[in-house]
Amino acid sequence: MSSSSDFQQDRHSFSGSPQKWNDFELPGDTLYYRFTSDMSNTEWGYKFTVTAGHLGRFQTGFEILKQMLSEERVIPHLPLAKIWEWQVGVACRQTGHQRLKAIHLLLKIVQCSAQRDCDLTLLKPLWQLFTHMENNLCHDMAKPGILLPLHRALAELFFVTENRVTELGSLQEYLLALNTEDHLHRCTAQ
Repeated sequence: MSSSSDFQQDRHSFSGSPQKWNDFELPGDTLYYRFTSDMSNTEWGYKFTVTAGHLGRFQTGFEILKQMLSEERVIPHLPLAKIWEWQVGVACRQTGHQRLKAIHLLLKIVQCSAQRDCDLTLLKPLWQLFTHMENNLCHDMAKPGILLPLHRALAELFFVTENRVTELGSLQEYLLALNTEDHLHRCTAQ
């Protein structure tokens, strides 16, 4: 495997059992590979997984976007609606500390966005995650404890967002968009 078609740059060669294969990174956006069999075995060949990005890139992007959102003179020039849409997707796909950082950026965007820059109803998957965490918290009342960092981050995000939509006069539409019809029926019944 290589980053060049002539197999001269960033070359990685493997042979034998899977234990001899190691993870590696290639620069760029293209991977070239060549499979050659010596016919000494009748197995099916090999399998490998290619994953885009690398560990440091999320952190770099997070730091750049956080800094841009901290600069008041830069904010009017940012396409906040697009950044919002992208960042909600990131928060839904990521886990652990990366999800927390994505939620942190969503909170900054809500706080600095103009009146209708962001489609707040895109938060529906995160709202479902939050309500699931809330429901589990109610069931675990026998074991009082500290809220998980993700639970706290989502609580803050939805608290600030709810205040924002109240200011905009669109709280009812926002709440209806986030909840399922089934959930609304259960709440009404309660």
